[in-house]
Amino acid sequence: MNGTLSNPFNITYPTAVQTSLVSGASFAKFDPTGRFVAGGRPDGSAVIWDLGTKAPIRWLEGHVKGVTSVDWSRNSRYVLTSSKDWNICIWDMASDLDPPLPHSTIRFDSPVASASFHPRNSKILLVLLSVGESYIVDLRKEHRGRYELVETQEESDEEGQMNKPRAAMTVARFDPTGKHVFVGTSAASILVFNARTRTMIARHKLPGAGSMKGLEFTKGGRRLVTNSSDRILRQFNVPIYSNPTTGGEIVEQELEPTYRFNDPINRNPWHAMSYSPDGEWLAGGAADNAQHKIYVWDIANEGQFASALDGGPEPLLHVHWHPHKPCIASTTNHGNILIWHCPTPERWGAFAGGFEEVDENVEYEEREDEFDIEDGDVLVQRKMKEEEEEIDIEGLDGNAQAAPDHARVQTGDDDEDVAWALEEPDEDNREWRMRIVIEDEE
Repeated sequence: MNGTLSNPFNITYPTAVQTSLVSGASFAKFDPTGRFVAGGRPDGSAVIWDLGTKAPIRWLEGHVKGVTSVDWSRNSRYVLTSSKDWNICIWDMASDLDPPLPHSTIRFDSPVASASFHPRNSKILLVLLSVGESYIVDLRKEHRGRYELVETQEESDEEGQMNKPRAAMTVARFDPTGKHVFVGTSAASILVFNARTRTMIARHKLPGAGSMKGLEFTKGGRRLVTNSSDRILRQFNVPIYSNPTTGGEIVEQELEPTYRFNDPINRNPWHAMSYSPDGEWLAGGAADNAQHKIYVWDIANEGQFASALDGGPEPLLHVHWHPHKPCIASTTNHGNILIWHCPTPERWGAFAGGFEEVDENVEYEEREDEFDIEDGDVLVQRKMKEEEEEIDIEGLDGNAQAAPDHARVQTGDDDEDVAWALEEPDEDNREWRMRIVIEDEE
């Protein structure tokens, strides 16, 4: 944290609080469009805020105990909430009802620690239970079921320690491609599963780390950062895994972190961390009992410490970076969601090169052609030249046509794991619209 500070004239991370949303939430998460933010509350409800109007637009009331996690589908139509009441609920934001009813509810045998959507299909869920078990829940008709992710025992354990208990799973995440599931354990290791076959393909031990508390990926999925009980954030480059084969060997590999981030002065642990959209900045929310602190590191500049954001005396509980711009949502222990932004000073000289400030108003006479984009004579000559050009009425050359949008979006769909996830797709398309409810004052 004593490294060289970033250039203050090229700041691309938030530095000041823009607004505070009084929501009673324990954590908050932006949707993929960046227009909304969802907050989970300890009373069992969740609230959706519109960042444009700074007003709550939906209250999701379907749990009887505290909400433990919130997730959005890829186009923001569906919201997933998990709770200590052993249930997870899926909510349809396109519903005409207000407040909406749960689109579907799934019950487990113990409190749910977290739940998330598959990046490509909201009918595939990843669920982590508080007892240390992880499941892939498939709601599609052809694949319906709950499939537990089971750690494969090491060879030494199979020979002489068959009764050795498996380490508890403490955090579970899909990678951004949806092909793999990364699971952190209490034994300072990361287990990697293939999402389609649900088989373990790799085990990575993290020397010196404690029990895993968090996993976060960059948007491209090539780097991840871990939070462990030893109060150190570690960044790793994600290995490339081959497609699983029947009876294939499990990759046993120790991962060496590219950077380590900690608080050398106060030795604070971390509640949460989040990457910027371009992956060049990392924000860590400190578990400080006296103040609201967010530390920012410059990944593009060898992981050097950039700044410490002070949000006041209310301690921090959670932090999440906006998906498209330098904006952070942090949650306080009093239930306020702080929206951080990067303020830009007004520079009036940028509107006109010859702009000058004056002490008092001066009457100014505007020339007729002063603000014309082009000179009048040049515009007339160009129009006359265009009228003389011949027009091709035969049609466009087929080779010059641009590829349709869906063709560009579906790049890589021939992969077996990706094709599996796209079978029986959901209704989370980009054309959906949220119903706007206007209350009558009477």
